[in-house]
Amino acid sequence: MSKPYLKITPLGGLGEIGLNCQLWETGGGMVMVDCGLMFPDDAHLGVDVVIPHFGAVSAVKDRLLGIVLTHGHEDHIGALPWLVPELKGTRIFGSRFTLALVEHKLREHEILDWVELCPVDAGTALPLGDLTFHFFPVCHSIPEGFGLGVETPVGRVVHSGDFKIDPHPLGGAGTDLRLFREFAGPQGARLLLSDSTNVLREGRSLTEREVKDSLGKVFDSARGRIVITLFSSHIQRIQEVFDLARERGRTVVISGKSLANNIEMARDLGFARLPPSFFNAHNGVPDLPDDQLVLVVTGAQGEPLSALSRMVLGGHRQLCIRKGDTVVMSSRMIPGNAKAIFRLINEMYRLGAEVLYESVHAIHASGHAHSEELREMLLAVRPEYFVPVHGEYQHLVKHGRLAESCGVNPEKVIILEDGRPLTILPDEFRLEDRVPVECTLVDGKGVGDVGSAVLKERRIL
Repeated sequence: MSKPYLKITPLGGLGEIGLNCQLWETGGGMVMVDCGLMFPDDAHLGVDVVIPHFGAVSAVKDRLLGIVLTHGHEDHIGALPWLVPELKGTRIFGSRFTLALVEHKLREHEILDWVELCPVDAGTALPLGDLTFHFFPVCHSIPEGFGLGVETPVGRVVHSGDFKIDPHPLGGAGTDLRLFREFAGPQGARLLLSDSTNVLREGRSLTEREVKDSLGKVFDSARGRIVITLFSSHIQRIQEVFDLARERGRTVVISGKSLANNIEMARDLGFARLPPSFFNAHNGVPDLPDDQLVLVVTGAQGEPLSALSRMVLGGHRQLCIRKGDTVVMSSRMIPGNAKAIFRLINEMYRLGAEVLYESVHAIHASGHAHSEELREMLLAVRPEYFVPVHGEYQHLVKHGRLAESCGVNPEKVIILEDGRPLTILPDEFRLEDRVPVECTLVDGKGVGDVGSAVLKERRIL
């Protein structure tokens, strides 16, 4: 191709929540942006995780200049252990916290030495071929998330990353729209790719200050133990619980391997401060009155082997749910998990606990922007072309309509699907022929050997 170009091939994340993975190609080489997994739904009997189809990557691995990670959630880094063996020697770029999570993951798979982990900071300018990546801090439900501003041969491109706009964040960076606006320049960016997860939610997302106030009221009213379950990567929310426990004189007991690992990493990197009275249930539970205990456990999505599920069903060696407990489920119900979660909630009520969850109490704030915040991003970047990403198909369509209401030409709002490459040229765009992107199913040590025929047999069984 003689003209300058940027070709973006989405391998996942467009049409589903999860699997976020894109290939960016120019004449100077290729860069992968994110490499996430998706958790299986009820139809994936026996499947552990779902990862992108990496055929398109294997075919061009000699041209791959590196992998750029926006943040450390599983739907953005979780597929790396299955990709790294294909790409020995590649460089992975991300924030310190993101790379700490990646390092732990690759060490568990005994492949850490196969890649080079390269930390970047807010404000870093990273040249990879004829692409230059700039990293803008954004507010999200995990420390050190980034949006991307990318200088390309065909103009400036902005990738929002996963973000929300919290004007007064409790910890870490807020989303500074000024940086996005300045990068886009007076004419606006050539292309914006923006997070679509919460486009169906009107107004603005709750702030973490509002969530902490709600949790404080729970601490003040609870007469027995407080049991809090949340995403183990939500370090800011965990810190809020630690601070409330210290202020109210309660001892914190945690349970869950991922929770313990993430807290340790966050403490070592300066993102978490442990309360003075802190225990890991794996090493024993202190003998204290119920009104002096806070239990922080994994299992916010009803996972059968999580600490909360085992506490409810009697499989936990040190802890159980009992009468008088106040259980706070401080997370969003991921679509597909509602049945398992409500089964768990009903069982906890049967055991005599009181259960608080997002749809009836302000105990969780999403890390993803609602429609008004998405509008602010669009108005800050003022893109010529707009591609909604990170969402189910209805989210992508609604986000496209929002872009049109913000002044983007309807003919330049491009609803992409996985496997459909988009090429931006100096004066036009083009949709390319599809590439194979059928998801790869991971079942134990088997990768890709479970397909529709095997799943059909399992359903019959």
